[in-house]
Amino acid sequence: MARISIFGIGYVGVVAAGCLAKDGHDVIAVDVDPGKIDAINAGLSPIVENGLDDLIKDVVDAGRLTATNDVEYAVNNTDASFVCVGTPSAPDGSVGLKYVDVVCQNIGEALAKKDAFHSVIIRSTIVPGSCENTCIPTLESASGKKAGTGFGVGYYPEFLRESTAIEDYYDPGLIVFGALDDGTRAILTELNENLNCKIHTVDLRTAEMVKYTSNTWRAVKVTFANEIGNIAKSCGLDGQDVMEILCSDLKVNMSPYFMRPGFAFGGSCLPKDVRALRHLAAENNTPAPLLNAVLDANEAQIVKAEKMVASSKASKVGFVGISFKPGTDDMRESPLAELASRLIKSGVAVEIYDPFVHEAYANDNSTAGRGNDVVPDLKERLNPNLTAMIDGSDMIVVGNIYKDTLSELDAAISNKPMVDLTRISRNRVTGGGYDGICW
Repeated sequence: MARISIFGIGYVGVVAAGCLAKDGHDVIAVDVDPGKIDAINAGLSPIVENGLDDLIKDVVDAGRLTATNDVEYAVNNTDASFVCVGTPSAPDGSVGLKYVDVVCQNIGEALAKKDAFHSVIIRSTIVPGSCENTCIPTLESASGKKAGTGFGVGYYPEFLRESTAIEDYYDPGLIVFGALDDGTRAILTELNENLNCKIHTVDLRTAEMVKYTSNTWRAVKVTFANEIGNIAKSCGLDGQDVMEILCSDLKVNMSPYFMRPGFAFGGSCLPKDVRALRHLAAENNTPAPLLNAVLDANEAQIVKAEKMVASSKASKVGFVGISFKPGTDDMRESPLAELASRLIKSGVAVEIYDPFVHEAYANDNSTAGRGNDVVPDLKERLNPNLTAMIDGSDMIVVGNIYKDTLSELDAAISNKPMVDLTRISRNRVTGGGYDGICW
């Protein structure tokens, strides 16, 4: 079993920490946020994620997971460090490496005082060349050691989906990593060899590119499906029928998960990663018209939804869902949050039903409202009672599907205008007071 320190107790970090500890590895989680540290050490999850509360409690009680802000302690007491901090977009759209750089600096300083070999494995999403041009130089400068011999280096991207992260961890669709040295390669192989998935061992840059290709492909698929849905609707056709038939062609390994016409994409990965890959292409003087179109089309889908709501002239709108997807409290670049923000700025009163965001606030999680920088007074706008929200609203915007709300929402259509961005029922098409965004 390995001893692993994980830097960054965010979504990727806490899920990895819990699952690694469950598998029997000794894990030390490292962060600067005392709220997250205290939560972990108390056996609590700092984020809302299916199954994570029980998992964290079990591994903390078993003594296999602890949290600290002491970098030197974490490095000295583990064999490898995972860097799982965020890489938000820089103002120019490039990948933001400031948090990764700071963590590498801190780890490097600890490595300077450690005699034993130690591997530094980046899990943060970074564009090709980032390990070689930023991470390794920072680690070498701070440690006074040479990458590949004085310490190990690897890049090991994650492909977890929020709300199904634990399931995805143990049943991955893709495993890929790059390593400079045999020691790091052996650690990563050990962590993955019992999973039912082929392991792709590549160079650092290829592993970095696979992660961006995966995220950008998902973003492209969402946009493509939405465009087809919009065109189909303009022809009096059902866009979801069209795309379901297209997706039945499994010979080209087409995944239907993202190929479903609906609302814009958001979250912590797709928007910023499309921006970063577009910026990289521009730096290399490589035309990338589709990447430009993806972001333009995604924005157009938000504008379309805004116009659909505005046309109703409703003065109070109830939102079903505000996080970027159902099953999580994550608000980062949520298109629903952006839509709500625009309506609020135009003078519309907005009330929100979102059980996962509400749960985070109700539990006083230190990360409650995480990623929200557009919806003012978010906590006060939340209503845990769907019926009361519907009754008090002039119209309803359905952004996320929660199964226990479907019958009530379907019944509400008869007396309440509704803009449906996700589709509560395949039996519903635009007509009367109901307006589906792509059907």
